[in-house]
Amino acid sequence: MRCSKCSIVSCLVVISLSMTVGCSKKPEEGKPPGATAPAAGAPAAVDTEKPVAEVQAQAETMTVENLKATALKYKEAILAKQADISALAAKVKEIPITEALGEEAKKLKTDLTGLETSLKSLKDRFQVYYNTLKTKGGDLAGLEF
Repeated sequence: MRCSKCSIVSCLVVISLSMTVGCSKKPEEGKPPGATAPAAGAPAAVDTEKPVAEVQAQAETMTVENLKATALKYKEAILAKQADISALAAKVKEIPITEALGEEAKKLKTDLTGLETSLKSLKDRFQVYYNTLKTKGGDLAGLEF
């Protein structure tokens, strides 16, 4: 009975993490990979895969309004990711000491590490937009954590 409960809980965790993290979006067939990129100066979508140097170059071409809109998107993504991390960390803490080295605990800890890495990536990119907005003299209200 205990084993079946553990299996159910494990499946629910995997499903919820899959829905939260998702899969990377593949470009549509017939279109080049860069065809979906925003126009210069337009608000950017949240992207943790784009190199920070590329994010900095893009931020320099954006208007103050678009910088703030993009920074707000990143802030929302960061807050959501922090909530996911808190929920997963609570699950890890609930694992009994006798099961702490088990497969389920290892998987949860691996997932937690992945979420923390993703959060750092979001924060790094947010900081680029925030600093550029600050440099351009834009309004920083609502962007604090």
